[in-house]
Amino acid sequence: MQKKLAFIGAGNMAWAIMQGLLKSGYHANEIIACNKSNVARREALQAVGIHTHFTNRQAVEQADVIILAVKPQMMAEVCAEFADIDLANKWIISIAAGISVARLKQLLPHAQHIIRTMPNTPSLIGEGLTGLFAEKSVDPTACQFAETLMAAVGKCYWVEQEAQINQIIAITGSSPAYFFRFMEAMQQSAETMGFSADDARFLVQQAALGAAKLVVKNPTTPLSTLRENVTSKGGTTAQALAVFEQYQLPKIIDEAMQAAIQRAEEMEKSL
Repeated sequence: MQKKLAFIGAGNMAWAIMQGLLKSGYHANEIIACNKSNVARREALQAVGIHTHFTNRQAVEQADVIILAVKPQMMAEVCAEFADIDLANKWIISIAAGISVARLKQLLPHAQHIIRTMPNTPSLIGEGLTGLFAEKSVDPTACQFAETLMAAVGKCYWVEQEAQINQIIAITGSSPAYFFRFMEAMQQSAETMGFSADDARFLVQQAALGAAKLVVKNPTTPLSTLRENVTSKGGTTAQALAVFEQYQLPKIIDEAMQAAIQRAEEMEKSL
């Protein structure tokens, strides 16, 4: 028997999860989605049989599992709508960045089983990576369900300490933007060489895709070895990599990731 789900918020990430669930065989009539502002999204949800006519409070009352999928700055206001409901036997799964378990307990004092997740944007195409954290007291069945839920949009990785969620943000949550920025710079360089914007993008994205697939297809080969396999001594690749070393690319990347962690920690304290 499938559990009744209530998605509080139905933005792109929540919609991606719902679509993944439906593809995996989850019944649409077991899903409630609450989205007050996006009419087009509500129509899309209704088109596949997902319930959309409940208020947040009604949805929480009916559901076995509540997925908090609202913007972090809206979490307090939204949770206030149903904070007095007995949530002891309901599972709470948060996909909001910057909201700690401790903060969720303040907002939902009757909740006992809270799981924090941090998906990344490739989840929108089923290629995501979600970091998950739960305190030891949380029902293991709830943890297993949360993993099944997020596996609908990609891979999952559990962390032992909640602080590691901020590290996951730096490593996987924010990192698609790092790769996009690198690819953007490559495209710009290719365009200065005379390639059209479309051709430059095609060349860069295919190279990036191929490189990523090489990594996936060779899981036991160190990344350094894969790099060395492309790099002939005194050749073109070596010359390009020498420029990266000149400008201390590893240091730049490390500082950028530490900056992301620091900002995530600041957000936790302010929300």
